[in-house]
Amino acid sequence: MVGIHTAVSTASLLALTAWCCLTRADVGDFTPCADFLYRASSPKGLLGIPICQRYLNRYRFASLYSRRYRAPCYSAYIFSSPAGKRPKDHWKYEPQLAYPKADGNMVLFREGKVDPNIVESQAVQTDYINSSYTHGHLNPNLHHQDQETRSSTFTLTNVVPQKSGSNGGPWASLERNVSNLLKKYCKDKAYIVTGAMPYQTERWLKEHRVAIPEYLWSAYCCPNYTKPPENLRHLFPTFAAIGRNDPNSTEKIVPIDRGKKKQFWGYDVRTMPLDTLEIYLRDRFGTFVSVFYNQCSEQ
Repeated sequence: MVGIHTAVSTASLLALTAWCCLTRADVGDFTPCADFLYRASSPKGLLGIPICQRYLNRYRFASLYSRRYRAPCYSAYIFSSPAGKRPKDHWKYEPQLAYPKADGNMVLFREGKVDPNIVESQAVQTDYINSSYTHGHLNPNLHHQDQETRSSTFTLTNVVPQKSGSNGGPWASLERNVSNLLKKYCKDKAYIVTGAMPYQTERWLKEHRVAIPEYLWSAYCCPNYTKPPENLRHLFPTFAAIGRNDPNSTEKIVPIDRGKKKQFWGYDVRTMPLDTLEIYLRDRFGTFVSVFYNQCSEQ
C-alpha cells in the first residue's frame, strides 16, 4: 500500500477535526436509527452531532452533522433499488438543530425570510444561490425505492457544496454503478456510508457559511451476496471510492484522467478497497477511522 502520510500543522489538524467535532449534544444519538448502520455501529473516529433523519414520522437514514461547518460529515443508509421518477427539489431543514425541543421531522423551507435561528444552525437555500456549487447529496435519492424516502434526501443536512462537474459526472456514474452492482449481487441489506473530506485549509461558501469539501468519499458493505464473476470478486463484501471536488487539487489521492470530456476533467473518482479509503481518512482527519464494524465481516 502506498504511503500517503503528510505533515499537517497543529492548527490545520484541529480545523480538519472540527469538520465533524461535537459542539453540543442537543440533537440525540443514533439509537433510534441504528438499523441504518451495519451491526448498529456508527463509523469510528468521525465525531459529530448525530441526526436520525425523520420525514413524515418515519426514520429514513442517519447523518453525522457539523454545526460549525453547517454541513454533514457523512450520511449512512440502507440501499434499495430506485423506482419511479426523481422527486422534485423541495428542500428541507432540521428544526431540532435550532430548537432542541422541536419535533424531529424535517420541515420544508417556505418562501420569505427564514428564522434567524435556523439560519445560524444550518445551511439554507441562499447559501447556494450564485455560489457555483450544486447541492451534493451524500445519501442520493437514486439509492432508494419509495418516493417518501427519496424525498427525504432533499434536506440541507444531507448535502455539501459539490461542483457540477463532479455531481453530474464521475460521481453520478459511481452512484449508478454501485446501484447496479448491489441490485445484481447483494442478497440482503447493503449498508452505505458517504461522506465529505475537507480541505486542509478551510474553504467556504458565503463568508464562512458552509464548508466546501475537497473530496467526497463513499463505501458500501454487503455481507450477504451472490458469488460474482471472477473480475468482480474484489468488489465484495465491501468496496470504496474517493471523488475529486476540485480540478486544481493535487493528484496524490485521486489521479486525473486527461482523456475525459472537458466538463468532467479533474473530477475523477478513484475506486479502492475499504482499508485504503480508511488510510486516506485517517491521514486527512489525523485520527483513527473505521467506517464499518469489523471491516464488514460477519465473522
